[in-house]
Amino acid sequence: MPRPIQATIHTNALANNLNRVRGVLQKTPAPSKVWAVVKANAYGHGIEAAVGGFADADGLALLDLDEAVRAREAGWSKPILLLEGPFQMADLRTVGQYQLTPVIHNLEQLTMLREFDGSPLDIYVKIDTGMTRLGFVPANLQQAFDQVDALMREGKVGKIVYMTHFACADQPDGLDDPLRRFAQMASDRPGQWCLSNSAASLMHADQVAVFAAEHGRSLWSRPGICLYGGSPLNDRSASELNLKPAMTLKSELISVKDVAAGQGIGYGHIYVAERSMRVGVVACGYADGYPRHAPTGTPISVNGQMTRILGRVSMDMIMVDLSGVRSAGVGAPVVLWGEGGPPVDQVAQAAGTISYELLSAVTARVPRVVV
Repeated sequence: MPRPIQATIHTNALANNLNRVRGVLQKTPAPSKVWAVVKANAYGHGIEAAVGGFADADGLALLDLDEAVRAREAGWSKPILLLEGPFQMADLRTVGQYQLTPVIHNLEQLTMLREFDGSPLDIYVKIDTGMTRLGFVPANLQQAFDQVDALMREGKVGKIVYMTHFACADQPDGLDDPLRRFAQMASDRPGQWCLSNSAASLMHADQVAVFAAEHGRSLWSRPGICLYGGSPLNDRSASELNLKPAMTLKSELISVKDVAAGQGIGYGHIYVAERSMRVGVVACGYADGYPRHAPTGTPISVNGQMTRILGRVSMDMIMVDLSGVRSAGVGAPVVLWGEGGPPVDQVAQAAGTISYELLSAVTARVPRVVV
């Protein structure tokens, strides 16, 4: 019998969340096309599940060539954006073969394009407006533009879209300075713009749309975590944003025992029972992707009732408090996050991390079941 743990992927939730974001964007002065971001194996949900769930997206955005090929082989025929672009010349052959759109963010990639002898490629040119990560900066921007123009004249580059990424999109004024910088750096360049991530798509859609309309540009947006049912905003939950959990991580109790007051539980005895209590053991641990640093009190659902984990998370097991779940015995269903359990954002907050990490960290030994 297989170990009683699985991650259920809800493609109807993926579709719901995409429609929720699209609905926000379509009400703005400059409606945006949507790249559904499916990097990191679709945030742990699986590329093939994402291809089905995001069928109505205008394109998929990712960064791994193998995942791009998987998306094509799963039947995705619309655009695919490579968020980190090519890493070496050989990548461009795959880009051309599978009709991918690379993001170009450094001069070395422009050199690769100049040496590429395939058909013209549509590209995205990334500009750093304060993220201080990828993208051209004022010091090398004109050099990049000159090389892009030369590549167009030589017939090596087709359509060009200019993009940036926001470091503080979850803050009320988080787009003010980046948009000002972007206008200074790219407003005289023809072409579409690709600006918003998840937080900007939901929190600043009107600001971005007005900005684009003032410059006569059409837009692409790149929502990510919100498509999977996680909130990108600190002050609004996923349910408040009408987002549905796309992954349910569930398991079972594999042991139940009575513990006396004063008895330590788990490695290091970092939790000691304050009173006599029932404790259950769940078949899930950090080797499955559950965060080892999740503390006592992290929410979990057992037999349909909310309770808490106890002590240190082990490689394969988690201890849970059954004091208020008297009916739970061996085999009782456990939901670690998702439908019927705590929202993944709550688990992440308790563990001092973010839902992005939890969803993408679910390991390959956990079976995925797509429904």
